[in-house]
Amino acid sequence: MLFSGDQIPSTRVPEIPPVSGSGMAPISEALTVIITTSPTPSAPSTELLDTILASFHEHCPILLDCNVVVVLDTYDRIAAANRPKKGSVTEEGAQNFPAYKDNVKTLVLREFAGIEASEKSSLIEEDGQAEYGSPCISTNFTALKIRKTEDKRVIFIEPSERLGFGLAVRSALRLVETPYVWVQQHDWNLIVSIPIQSIVEVMADSDSSEEAPVKYVCLPSPRMLGYADSGHVKPFSSLRASTAALKRDFLAISSPRIIPLTPLFFWHDKTHVASTEHYLNRVFPSRLAMTRGAFIEDHIGQRARNQMKEGLFQKWACWLYYPEGGTLQCLRHLHGRTWRGKEAEREKVEAFKLQAGAALAV
Repeated sequence: MLFSGDQIPSTRVPEIPPVSGSGMAPISEALTVIITTSPTPSAPSTELLDTILASFHEHCPILLDCNVVVVLDTYDRIAAANRPKKGSVTEEGAQNFPAYKDNVKTLVLREFAGIEASEKSSLIEEDGQAEYGSPCISTNFTALKIRKTEDKRVIFIEPSERLGFGLAVRSALRLVETPYVWVQQHDWNLIVSIPIQSIVEVMADSDSSEEAPVKYVCLPSPRMLGYADSGHVKPFSSLRASTAALKRDFLAISSPRIIPLTPLFFWHDKTHVASTEHYLNRVFPSRLAMTRGAFIEDHIGQRARNQMKEGLFQKWACWLYYPEGGTLQCLRHLHGRTWRGKEAEREKVEAFKLQAGAALAV
């Protein structure tokens, strides 16, 4: 087994690529993409993930130059209705899932490594495990099957039982060899260009800052627009003070590009960039930190917020990318728990319009 016990499996800390007057090393040496996916009503089609990767091509193509770790999380039980957050899928969903996993592997190998389906058999296989909860209970672990290309350009993790988003991310982080990660759920796509090279440069440059370290940067969804002046901040004097003191434009070293950031008083699961070391140490300090099936924001988010209210912002160092004064949306949620593909979504909208029209005609 690769991982066991109550220890992070390696004390190796990924080195931050050197920054010079001409800029950082290639982004692929600094950043790994982590993608989590699980049973979805659109399976076995990969249209959901196709949409995400298409948004990479359009808005942040250098992400496709990075190594990628894909966690193919599974389900706990077969039930009459899909309840993905509870680990339940229908009989049809369970039957479609093996083909979905194969299709995802084909897609990711082609997009990130230029490997065609006929070459998948060359992947190296290893066993691992994701431990959780009390070490006194010997069954508190989930077996993992890890498959990777020889150069580790692409790594797939398949658990024997459902991990949940938290343990899925932790399992991926343990295989990462870069100082930063881009964490991507399978149903948040980019809708504007993201200056990821500059964001990572700002994070690296802030590493020694005591006042304003940047360890986590979340991309804004619709509900996060105007965050610095929202009800998440304004009613709390300590958060207002932190925002007034820390909200700023950071300068990327290799270019005149400005990266506007505002303090974020929460740890969100939606698309974010983070320090690998900070993630492991702050979110996953031990096997007790995350239960199987849990989401990070549900388990850690409020704890982080409460501590930041108490003046411990630097402990978490969470920021929100804040272009155009916090008015520019960067992400769109595709609602993977219910999404059945673009055509099915269009048909659903048309059916709703017909129903609405019929109701008005009565």
